[in-house]
Amino acid sequence: MLIMLLAAGALPLRAQQDKEARFDQIDTILNKVILKREIMGGAMAHTSGWGFIFRKAYNQNAFVKNVWEIEVFGIRADKQVRINYYGAYYSDANSYVYGKLNKVYDLRSGFGQQHLLNSKPYWGGVEVRLAYYGGISIGISKPIYLYIFNEDIYESPESKRYDPEKHFVDNIYGRAPFIDGLQKTTFHPGGYLKGGLSFDFGAYNTSIRALEVGAMIDAYITPIALMAFENKHYYFFNFYLNLTFGKRYNRL
Repeated sequence: MLIMLLAAGALPLRAQQDKEARFDQIDTILNKVILKREIMGGAMAHTSGWGFIFRKAYNQNAFVKNVWEIEVFGIRADKQVRINYYGAYYSDANSYVYGKLNKVYDLRSGFGQQHLLNSKPYWGGVEVRLAYYGGISIGISKPIYLYIFNEDIYESPESKRYDPEKHFVDNIYGRAPFIDGLQKTTFHPGGYLKGGLSFDFGAYNTSIRALEVGAMIDAYITPIALMAFENKHYYFFNFYLNLTFGKRYNRL
């Protein structure tokens, strides 16, 4: 009798576990329930660098999705070349990009929408959406510091801000630590626009696996100096690719 009572008490728990397991198994694109909220994160690659992205989204309906995003990424020059002139003689001589004036990063915060172009067929596949975004873009430029030999005395190099009029390959020992010159970081306020196509290939309704490709432009009120003997940049135009992973849900 005791064994039967214990078995009867375990049935609801097992039934609940089986229910959860079955939900995972049937949670495919055949589940047509619209999950309103989304959260996702991932990586971005663009034609001048790479970075990271975080998004939250709200599905108005099956066709329109509102998206809030935060991005941070680096920007490199198209023709930059890394050298290490003294590396063959000294093991602690770090390589550096010759002619580079600033390390440049971009911090974005914006809003956009995605509109459904093609939903997933019943057996799976890819959902395609037209995506466009815009918002605040803040350029961050940190001056490049290098170890420089003092005049013709090739010993005890000192960390100095790179000056293309005074510092050349033969008197640059190598790259200085990143924190050198951090207090002279400059911020360049502006804005951005971007648009492209989003491809969601997740197999489950609650999961997000999305690839997005498109073009973007960042424009600033004050220009950014990237390389010596080149014009300062009021804007950067790039093609991009995002890969994001996340989940959909309905709870608050």
